[in-house]
Amino acid sequence: MRICVVGGGYVGLVSSVCFAELGHFVNLIEIDENKSKAINSGMPPIYENGLKDLLSVHVGRNLHASTDYDGISGSDMSIICVGTPSSADKRLDLSMVASASESLGKSLNDGGSEKDRNAYHVVVVKSTVPPGTTEEIVIPAVLRYSGRKPDEIGFAMNPEFLREGLAVQDFMNPDRIIIGSQDKRAGDLVESAYQRINSPIIRTGIKSAEMTKYASNAFLAAKISFANEIGNVCKRLGIDVHEVMQGVGMDSRIGPRFLNAGVGFGGSCFPKDVAALIKLAQDLGEDPVLLSSVMVVNDRQPARMVELLQSRIGELEGKRVAVLGLAFKDGTDDVRESRAIPVIRALREGRAHVAAYDPMASEGMERIFPDIEYCQSAADALRGADACLVMTEWPEFSKLDKEFELMHSRIIIEGRRMLSCQDKEGICW
Repeated sequence: MRICVVGGGYVGLVSSVCFAELGHFVNLIEIDENKSKAINSGMPPIYENGLKDLLSVHVGRNLHASTDYDGISGSDMSIICVGTPSSADKRLDLSMVASASESLGKSLNDGGSEKDRNAYHVVVVKSTVPPGTTEEIVIPAVLRYSGRKPDEIGFAMNPEFLREGLAVQDFMNPDRIIIGSQDKRAGDLVESAYQRINSPIIRTGIKSAEMTKYASNAFLAAKISFANEIGNVCKRLGIDVHEVMQGVGMDSRIGPRFLNAGVGFGGSCFPKDVAALIKLAQDLGEDPVLLSSVMVVNDRQPARMVELLQSRIGELEGKRVAVLGLAFKDGTDDVRESRAIPVIRALREGRAHVAAYDPMASEGMERIFPDIEYCQSAADALRGADACLVMTEWPEFSKLDKEFELMHSRIIIEGRRMLSCQDKEGICW
């Protein structure tokens, strides 16, 4: 199958490489010339486990990146994977989706041979968008600018459920594949793109598929905030919340995943998607009490980390605090909504000296906090520190031992339960 992917960001690049691995011919449209060149040279502009190796296998063979839409008209399917950032009022900015839809329509009208222009084509939305976006923005724009009739172009919604750090694995071995379509023909074509993947396929309407993405992320975020709130109570009672959640998670109705209490969730999906769903509900006249509480609990957790630190070392001014972990999770260099950000901000407001280390994400965090100390190793950050805060569950941190002896005072607080030393303290255990 000939597939065009619009947007070479995280979802678009991973999807392109994985579709190429499935045997399709993929044209990745990335308007940033530097990113496009990097991809064609086999160097992904993002870090993701296994992505570089897979890209090197397919680039130049059945995967190519370009900055224009010339290949659309000759393809069987185009997939919109552009970003949908949050606006100031927490609604999603859908301007890139609208722009991509317009460009797709124009290319389907202008490009290729007459045969290509008349061939059936399916436009798929993989970007995370509020329910109604495909039908209200994408379909009208594509039809208008393509000049085609509704029965000449199919439309579908195919949400992604990729975990950063495990995205390639998740794409190739998904729990399920959701395909929402206007009609059976469009859905069948999308389904055929995944025929080499052994996974349940759920066929729905377009709006249902859009909502499934939001509902999934909101539920997982709710599990995390639930575990954190129980953890905060357990902390006051002297109970190990991880022992509690181990017992809770063994209930088949609940499951063990996303019950690891800690400093909260971050990243490009959970905070943005839950906030957008809250705003959508409010716009519809609903009061999303549960979803709002999920965000309140999550926003409070980093402050608890700093409060616990102050209870152990007193005033922050002049203290050297090692912050280990800057990415929002291990296995990625992504610092978007990282829980380290509000913690570092509070430390700076208290005039502490922040010595930070992350194996992948220092460059990204330096764009936010250019005036803190970035170290080359955990040992460098710990040397002479009055306290240590562990913010990200990088495997290398679990092996730290003698490095803590470099500290001026051995006060170790972890926001992710992973350290093996005996004298650490957890944020909510």
